[in-house]
Amino acid sequence: MCTSIISNRKKTIVGWNLDILDMEYRVRKAEDGVYIEINDKTEGWMPLFGANNRGDFVGMPTCCPFDARSNPIGLGNHVIMLDIDLLTKKKTLQEIRAIAEKEPIYSVPSVTFMSSLSDQNGNVLHIIPGQGYKYYEKPKYQVLTNFSPFKMDREQHPWMGWDRYHIAEKMLEDAADDFDVDDCFEILRAVSQEVCPTVVSMVFDVTQMKVYWCENRQWDHIQEKFFDSE
Repeated sequence: MCTSIISNRKKTIVGWNLDILDMEYRVRKAEDGVYIEINDKTEGWMPLFGANNRGDFVGMPTCCPFDARSNPIGLGNHVIMLDIDLLTKKKTLQEIRAIAEKEPIYSVPSVTFMSSLSDQNGNVLHIIPGQGYKYYEKPKYQVLTNFSPFKMDREQHPWMGWDRYHIAEKMLEDAADDFDVDDCFEILRAVSQEVCPTVVSMVFDVTQMKVYWCENRQWDHIQEKFFDSE
């Protein structure tokens, strides 16, 4: 369960709720990014979500229900690696878009990890492994929860986030042109979860190059990190 949002008005603002259960995570501040890392038994701490000082943001909601078409076949690219490549600035959003246009994108076995990627210009790329991709050139706003935008509500799952999607979409549609960090946190708060708990809520003010986040829905304990120019 997760929610990814972006708003392009007077500012480009990106929001992300990480909702996970029984997984070890940490938020790591660095000069070149703020990373939400997951402790993988094989790979160790992996930076899977967050913002970098180039203006990119990576969110990775799980698609519910799982779609077997996302299972890796042959030598295809794994979407999780493309996400890391954007976050660590090994590739640009447009380079990843070019890969998605030409090659099949897979996830890890038995889990359909989607990609919600954006860049400093407010462009958005959603990749749904095994199903395709959607590219939005600086949209007014976009939302991705845990269902495939290619299927919408044709397949049901308790954690698909259909309600979260519509709450966030309505709040973004009604938002004023001066939509800012506090407004984004209000949306993240409205769609936060307890059963599969929201462990990190992060907002990236891309225009000001500043990242804000709180852990475990402690909305009055916001931390922040300002990025100097590259």
